[in-house]
Amino acid sequence: MPSTKEIRTRIKSVKNTSQITRAMQLVAASKMKRAQDNALAGRSYAILLAEILDSVTAQIKEIQHPLLTKREVKTRGILVISTDKGLCGALNANLFKQITEIKDTCAFVTVGKKAAQFISRTRRNLLAEFSISDDASFKEIRPIVEMMLESFATGQIDSIEILYPRYVNTLVQEPTLTHLVPIDCLHEELQQLKERMNVNLADSSDDEREMIFEPDTRAILDELPALYIKQEIYQMIMESKASEHSARMVAMKAATDNAKNLVDDLTLQYNKARQAAITQEILEIAAATASN
Repeated sequence: MPSTKEIRTRIKSVKNTSQITRAMQLVAASKMKRAQDNALAGRSYAILLAEILDSVTAQIKEIQHPLLTKREVKTRGILVISTDKGLCGALNANLFKQITEIKDTCAFVTVGKKAAQFISRTRRNLLAEFSISDDASFKEIRPIVEMMLESFATGQIDSIEILYPRYVNTLVQEPTLTHLVPIDCLHEELQQLKERMNVNLADSSDDEREMIFEPDTRAILDELPALYIKQEIYQMIMESKASEHSARMVAMKAATDNAKNLVDDLTLQYNKARQAAITQEILEIAAATASN
């Protein structure tokens, strides 16, 4: 059995650790609320933009746009959105498990140091890596999107897919692989988008209004698909931030609770050891008195 001094030292160490995890829990909780609000607020705009693009393409008989034209996929381009820091439970591990299950030829672009480290460590094809702040402003997202679109246009990759931790609620974050480009079946992708964002499909209907395009359909189609892709990637990064802070808050709360339980167990162990030591001293005194 450890000595009382060793147990006291361990109790002090665990208490110090619990103070750190408690502080990290509070910080993650404050960031989590803001990130969740941003993610939920952006869903309506992302769906509206997808509906507009769906309505526009439905009104045009012949569409010739590289982002809307299906082609043979030789190399899949996958954007992996992870975290820069750890201590967020199994959030990153679940993403990396999805990557290991992909057997096709792929080229990866990463957001977050954890994904970049995993792709490099497993010797997969890493095209580029990016880091973004917790605020994740739209101007930080623009270079990522432009790099992905340029790689698609030059034939370096033949599709753009996003692997990210989709925010469901504070306790649940699902690793989700979403096909984004080419947008060959927008109506179906719109339905999947609404399902991912928990939109009631019964409330949505097709827009059958006649449209007039200004300045013309070509100008609209030149800008709208790229804007749609930028907004979708931005929304997924917002969802990832909400998932990250939620997972970290839950992990730190669990660590704090476990530390408290461990302190209780160690305190009980310390009291037993101290009581045993006192009993031993009494027995030694009684034995010495009896021998006299």
